[in-house]
Amino acid sequence: MSQLHHPAGDITLAVPRHWRRRSDPARGVVLAARARELPASGLAPELVLRAVPITSGLDAWRTEATALLAAQLADFELEDAERYDLGGEEVDYRRFGHRVGDVAVVCDQWAWALGDLGVTLTGSVAREDYLDYGDVFEEVATTVRIPGAAGWEP
Repeated sequence: MSQLHHPAGDITLAVPRHWRRRSDPARGVVLAARARELPASGLAPELVLRAVPITSGLDAWRTEATALLAAQLADFELEDAERYDLGGEEVDYRRFGHRVGDVAVVCDQWAWALGDLGVTLTGSVAREDYLDYGDVFEEVATTVRIPGAAGWEP
């Protein structure tokens, strides 16, 4: 894993060394990285870390965000939702499926709310490749460090 720091802030995480980082991600995207090699499905596994301002707590923000995903993604289905402690902070975990063209996609998403900052890490992969990448996504989630969070070190 390679440790990456966001140039505009102190959010850090580790991604697999062989993954390619997008040089100019969209607004609100701290990091976007994809596996260099395509699996048989033809869909590159991807990790996206976003940081956005929020005006509500974790519950309301995640409820609203999930409704927005359901409206935007084809064949959206929430498969799992739970809360747990990750590195001393409460994290909202969701796994959901959707389609991109003919490809069934699975996403693992972790969300943290720290004051007025909402941070999400989303790992996306073709459903047929999920067993090969689900643990990778989970390992990356354990490395996310956010200013103000428990255990944060500048």
